[in-house]
Amino acid sequence: MPQVPQTLDALAVRTWCGLALEALGRAREEIDAINVYPVADGDTGTNLYLTVESATAAVEAVFAGHETVAAAGDGRASAGGGRPTLADAVRAMAHGALIGARGNSGTILAQLLRGMALVLAAEGESGRTDAEGLRLALRQAADSARDAVAHPVEGTVLTVAAAAADAAGGAEGDCGTVARAAYEGARAALVATPRQLAVLARAGVVDAGGRGLVAVLAALVETFTGESPRAGWALGEVHARVAVAAGPVTAAAGHVEPDHVEPGHLEPGCVDDRPDDSGPAFEVIYLLEAQDAAVTRLRDRLDRLGDSLVVVGGDGLWNVHVHVDDAGAAVEAGVEAGRPHRIRITHFGLGDAHTAGAAGLPPRERAQRAVVAVVPGEGLAGLYAEAGATTVLARPGEPPASGELVDAVRRAHAREVVLLPNDADLRHTAAAAAEQARTEGVRVALIPTRSAVQGIAALAVHEPGRRFDEDVVAMTSAAGATRYAEVAVAERQSWTMAGICQAGDVLGLIEGDVAVIGADIAATAEAVIDRMLAAGGEMVTLVLGDEAPGAIAARLESRVRESYLAVDTVVYRGGRQGALLLIGVE
Repeated sequence: MPQVPQTLDALAVRTWCGLALEALGRAREEIDAINVYPVADGDTGTNLYLTVESATAAVEAVFAGHETVAAAGDGRASAGGGRPTLADAVRAMAHGALIGARGNSGTILAQLLRGMALVLAAEGESGRTDAEGLRLALRQAADSARDAVAHPVEGTVLTVAAAAADAAGGAEGDCGTVARAAYEGARAALVATPRQLAVLARAGVVDAGGRGLVAVLAALVETFTGESPRAGWALGEVHARVAVAAGPVTAAAGHVEPDHVEPGHLEPGCVDDRPDDSGPAFEVIYLLEAQDAAVTRLRDRLDRLGDSLVVVGGDGLWNVHVHVDDAGAAVEAGVEAGRPHRIRITHFGLGDAHTAGAAGLPPRERAQRAVVAVVPGEGLAGLYAEAGATTVLARPGEPPASGELVDAVRRAHAREVVLLPNDADLRHTAAAAAEQARTEGVRVALIPTRSAVQGIAALAVHEPGRRFDEDVVAMTSAAGATRYAEVAVAERQSWTMAGICQAGDVLGLIEGDVAVIGADIAATAEAVIDRMLAAGGEMVTLVLGDEAPGAIAARLESRVRESYLAVDTVVYRGGRQGALLLIGVE
């Protein structure tokens, strides 16, 4: 048996995240299939997977950073051998889950992980790496998640989390023993969920979010024991077609007395919580930078607007999830509270899975072809969406994971998809997403666009009516014929192809390399355009970020018009896109 960690340290957190991601990857389709509450939209497994994928990526980034410092010979890292501390790892895990949380279930899981981090990363505490620390962390996780939900409902992942914490609290032994007790307690509570939530009993399923949490706890057991408890558990207990709901849980932790419940049969004492067609029309999710007092007011306002309200986070950063009829009002409430970003609005339309499953309507017909594009700012996201593309918003320093791209391909709901990564660093991520989508029966063509301006050029010649191969060739040709550049501000001193730059210098990057170092934004942009047009061109595309000077567009348009005959200029507003200015020359 391979060596496994005996205490809860950073390596254990890393191992747990990796195993949990694998477990959710295996169970994703099963969990999606049993997703009937609070909305039967068939995406709980996918949302949990994407949330853990984001958490895992954050932990890996912390390890990579420490290894880089250690390799450089920095004495600060020598004591830890290039490894982060437990506090570093769990904070990264919680933050990654928070910024990547998807859907109701993913948002609650993010709060569960944050609750654990509050205990395991607490300053001035000792003994947090042993079994007692794990017990306390699981208790705090369950309590934090319940507090984050506006109207907690029993028979959901909250019930499963509480049962896990209760079982762990009564376990004596090492971390492996505590983890196994938590898993067994969660599993028992999961099998009992149909008795607590009538919509589950009618469908003959257990709670999908709870099923995902059981998979995550199974990974925790494997982390500390090297053995997966899946081998001793018949998945038939929780399969989408089960017709068994659990009876009362006895005082003995984990002991369940099952009795048979036919699908659709309402047990005495159950509340008829059948979802109806009058539910909210939209799911709204966004990250929010705001203070605690403002978030308290936001909770009250969103609670009046809709349901399924979950607000998680803290320390100035929050993830907000709510189902509403007025999506604009939900976003406006966030604007009043602070600065919302990564806004995601999903329409529960007649063709969506939740209505098709609940009302027996036929599934929405697939489109023949769609374009999925990664974009760096809200302005470009709107531009791409107007052109018919399904977009994935990428924040500076927060590139999307492959699972997020796969999810976008699924949302596009087409037989053929053209994928535009619009970033050289995303090529491998996009390739992995394309391969995954192909296994699901979607024909995917990846065009290796390295900038959003190349994506604009590709989208401009996109014609869904022509043959797929011809369309891909035309889009690839248009992207390849577009040279790209950007103007940004240097964050630190560094060596570049154009010499040494200092923090605060204005950099003009052409095709990814620094070509101009200047002090003035407009002058640097003019120098970049001059160099690019020296090789010829017919069209200059300018995409202005929020922090670009207001008059720069007019100045650059005038420069092109006066210096280069027959060259047109088009200007777009990109929003918070990282770079001050993106430039494309076709």
